[in-house]
Amino acid sequence: MTSDEDDSDFWGFAHDAEGLFTPLPDEEGARRVRLKGCHPQGGLLKSLDQVGSRRAMAGNAWLALLDGEGATMGSYFVNEVTVVDVKPSARRAGLVDLTVTLWCENALPGAERAWDLVRTGQLNRTGMWHELAPEERHAGLSVALWSRGYQRQGKPDAPVGHVFTLDGRHIVDEDSFYCAIGEAVNGPGGYFGWNLDALDDCLRGGWGAPARFTLHWDSSAEARARLAERVPAGDREVALFDLILEIFAERGVSVILR
Repeated sequence: MTSDEDDSDFWGFAHDAEGLFTPLPDEEGARRVRLKGCHPQGGLLKSLDQVGSRRAMAGNAWLALLDGEGATMGSYFVNEVTVVDVKPSARRAGLVDLTVTLWCENALPGAERAWDLVRTGQLNRTGMWHELAPEERHAGLSVALWSRGYQRQGKPDAPVGHVFTLDGRHIVDEDSFYCAIGEAVNGPGGYFGWNLDALDDCLRGGWGAPARFTLHWDSSAEARARLAERVPAGDREVALFDLILEIFAERGVSVILR
């Protein structure tokens, strides 16, 4: 954890952040997170002696999630980190278990499992999202977004003129479309947008695909039937499937429906 105001103000590490992905916040609207096996430093350390007072709030920070080698997989911005309890940790002498309250709108319930798959290298097979519940798919998309740099490891975009194949058999709603297109472009757990604006951004290049490419959309008739929801587009409403095709066309992507 590092202060958002000063990159040199390192707040320390923890072996676990229990409660970061809880389904519901506490009664005050903030998450209650237990930093287990924590070695507090900097601004966080200064807050330990102020528990119970306003000075126990360390401030805003970036909370990085690390893999087994200590590399950053992704980071969450957390607001108003406030220490509310501190106890010796059972993990190791000298470490503590800190209970803090914080705000973090991007840490979605259900995302912890997806992060574990990324950390252990087990997010390595196509179609792993097929059987997920809708809320799990959405959480998985958030992890794909925040871990995209780590998963791509500097890999360049596919060459101009590349042909991607999109499997429409398991596209049942908007989120499953983003799961499918992310996997088609960037492999298992890959990111290529998680809303229409983000999809449009990805189509400009720099997100795994060149600015112009060809997309073979298999089982497109099935996907069209399931993406029939009417959505606003300027001063009109259009079926989601048709709006997606319009966005592709505007960005010069050649879509072949099969």
